[in-house]
Amino acid sequence: MDSQKSKDLPGKTIERLSQYRRILFNSINEGKTNIYSHELAKLMNLTSVQVRRDLMLIGYSGSQSKGYIIKDLISLIGSIIDSQQPQNVTVVGMGNLGRAITSYFAGKRERLTIVAAFDNDVQKTNRIIAGVRCHHVNQLKEIIPQLDIQIAILTVAPEATHEVAGMLLDAGIKGILNYTSVPLTVPENVHLEEYDIITSLEKLAFFVKQKKQG
Repeated sequence: MDSQKSKDLPGKTIERLSQYRRILFNSINEGKTNIYSHELAKLMNLTSVQVRRDLMLIGYSGSQSKGYIIKDLISLIGSIIDSQQPQNVTVVGMGNLGRAITSYFAGKRERLTIVAAFDNDVQKTNRIIAGVRCHHVNQLKEIIPQLDIQIAILTVAPEATHEVAGMLLDAGIKGILNYTSVPLTVPENVHLEEYDIITSLEKLAFFVKQKKQG
């Protein structure tokens, strides 16, 4: 798939491709070599049509008799969503959530590595936490260029969100995954993903309510 077509892929498609790959890795571990669109769809709570549409967008089609070759599909998805060069990540805010994310992500992806953490609590700084060294937030401008960190996962307290995000932008961060409840605005050359657990829970509660009423 050429680079221009990759750039044109919708964000939701990229999300699903990542989820497809995770399922495909699990399928290989279970000894499978092929998978059908309806199997992927069931595991993802999607329709087979959506799965086929996504895979057609990246130029991959299976056969009616054998479905998709899992290893080939994993390789193609990786060539699209992974960077050719490894990308370094930092977690800013090493409370319970920050530590959990750092521990969970360790070793999950070859080309995405959490290489440093930051916090303003002196009892956490200059220590190894969840396998990475935790620095004081005042060292952001120094450490981020030094370690060539491009992506930041933000898990700080709400009242510190804007200040710390500004520090990250000044340090040259190109992507922020915002786990705080405070919405951010970033320049056009920086990609922002915001995850609001309250909104997600309220959405879930709404659909549970609808099912009860139905």
